[in-house]
Amino acid sequence: MKRSHRLVALTNFFLENPREHRQLPYFAEIYGSSKSSLSEDLDIINSVFQQEGLGYLARTSGAAGGVRYIPEFSKEKSIPYINELCRKLEDPARILPGGYLYMSDILGDPREIREIGRVFASRFSNMNIDVVVTVATKGIPLAYAVASFLGVPVVIVRRDPKVTEGSSVSINYVSGSSRKIQTMVLPKRSLPDGANVCIIDDFMKAGGTVTGMVSLLEEFHAHVKAIGVLAEADDEEDDRMVEHYTSLVKISNVDIKQNYIEVHPGNITDQRS
Repeated sequence: MKRSHRLVALTNFFLENPREHRQLPYFAEIYGSSKSSLSEDLDIINSVFQQEGLGYLARTSGAAGGVRYIPEFSKEKSIPYINELCRKLEDPARILPGGYLYMSDILGDPREIREIGRVFASRFSNMNIDVVVTVATKGIPLAYAVASFLGVPVVIVRRDPKVTEGSSVSINYVSGSSRKIQTMVLPKRSLPDGANVCIIDDFMKAGGTVTGMVSLLEEFHAHVKAIGVLAEADDEEDDRMVEHYTSLVKISNVDIKQNYIEVHPGNITDQRS
């Protein structure tokens, strides 16, 4: 195989298999190339990935040495994207009765979801996440996008038990916004004991749902390493039940009378990786 063809094939492999570790003999057998040539190929691909702000190739030496692709979204790319997301959400046509904000088009757009997932995954890249957890709402596509870049499975917390999922663990929690008692259920087989977890949700007001998930995960002895929310309500900060989380955007004001929405970048722009 010509080098140009091999570079395309290798790049495609890394993009399709993020964080999957492979040894050089694996590629040498597939592409009929020497390790030295492959090593040069990896240097080229790694350089381009970093120049384009797409991540990098992590290489290890020794008997078990190899390479894996760590996808990331550089700060130079993520900040303009978040600003553009804020601009889209400020469209007055998104205002719904009751002061709610229409976001289903963004959560249903595969390209938007992929970019949002890349931003979150970049922030949580070095936290050794084992699984992404979300509740059965509109945030499910977002959770899968984050998990695809982290290279881990998704676990969905439900409101009611499913007979097809076997025995479950359930808890009652207080909703942060409505102050109503609600129930969360998670099958016992969903999580290995002591897993490192990333919680993903599409929207957070006071944080009651996230707090409920944290309590439920404690029953599995899980370690919540990260919490990511697409949008947070700025006017709920005084009553917020969650302290450590990462948000992409912050909805500061929804004025129904003036037909006006104010959206700002979330705290992700203030955090360090």
